[in-house]
Amino acid sequence: MIDMIEKEDNVITEEEAAQYDRQIRLWGLEAQKRLRGSRVLLVGLRGLGAEVAKNLILAGVKGLTLLDHEQVTEESRRAQFLIPVDADGQNQAQASLERAQFLNPMVDVKADTDQVENKSDSFFLQFDAVCLTGCSRDVMVRVDQLCSSRNIKVFCGDIFGYHGYMFSDLGPEHHFVEEKVKIVKSSDETNDGPKVKKPKVDPNETTMVKKMASFCSLKEALEVDWTSEEAKASLKRTPPGYFLLHVLLKFRTDKGRDPHPGSYAEDSCLLLQIRDDLLEAVDVNPELLPDSFVSTCFSEMAPVCAVVGGVLGQEIVKALSQRDAPHRNFFFFDGLKGSGVVDYFGNK
Repeated sequence: MIDMIEKEDNVITEEEAAQYDRQIRLWGLEAQKRLRGSRVLLVGLRGLGAEVAKNLILAGVKGLTLLDHEQVTEESRRAQFLIPVDADGQNQAQASLERAQFLNPMVDVKADTDQVENKSDSFFLQFDAVCLTGCSRDVMVRVDQLCSSRNIKVFCGDIFGYHGYMFSDLGPEHHFVEEKVKIVKSSDETNDGPKVKKPKVDPNETTMVKKMASFCSLKEALEVDWTSEEAKASLKRTPPGYFLLHVLLKFRTDKGRDPHPGSYAEDSCLLLQIRDDLLEAVDVNPELLPDSFVSTCFSEMAPVCAVVGGVLGQEIVKALSQRDAPHRNFFFFDGLKGSGVVDYFGNK
């Protein structure tokens, strides 16, 4: 049997049952109880963070902590619907708090204005899941290694213009249940022999199947050895978003910020140089990430935030409720094509 995670205070009140009636019908009472007992840390309250916050609050987690040390600017609130238009200069987490809490008074929503880099290890260990947006590679790797060792689910995501991604590390053994159509065996007589059992699918009958999925760390997922024959053979099938993510995380590390429209010419040249250096260093042809990417990865776009935030929020809900198969382990979205792809990188 699967050892499902037991949460404190997981009793659903009558008021909560009424509030979450549609969700309970969709994924079951036990799944809702697990959500009701879960506390989540969300780092980064720009456009993507707002979408994730909305989805988690409406889903009915026990508590959500919004962590962001940056101030609101005209650009940062363009894709951020939780921040009032007159909040420029205020802290982004604090400015988002009132509207976030209004979405669902049953969820304990808090704002934290510290820098994620300054948080101690013990701070992260009080949560059941941590979602990191707008963070440096070093911070994401550090938090992932810390939390995964304590069975805390880790998610990362970002929006770069028309492009977005999400990553999940649910540990080496993530248990979940999945609803499957029930197969009933029926017996039919043949002309020249005994009865033959044939599988029969009844769409009106379903059964819950217990399953397990294995995940690797973010560090392993980002450090693929592209010199191996197996990796080289898969290059043509590799989403360009994977290489784009490497370039943009390196830009963020080098500049301490993301590409900005105000310095488009300078940042575009640097992005191309980073691409050439990074991909050549791992023996990958830079042409796998065409030059045109530089014109499509500036700022956050609200529709892209909505799509990636919807997927990211859904994956957190699935992981905490232990209901349905998770995406394993990357999701890349291309707003120019209007499509996304799920792919796995790292140790199987």
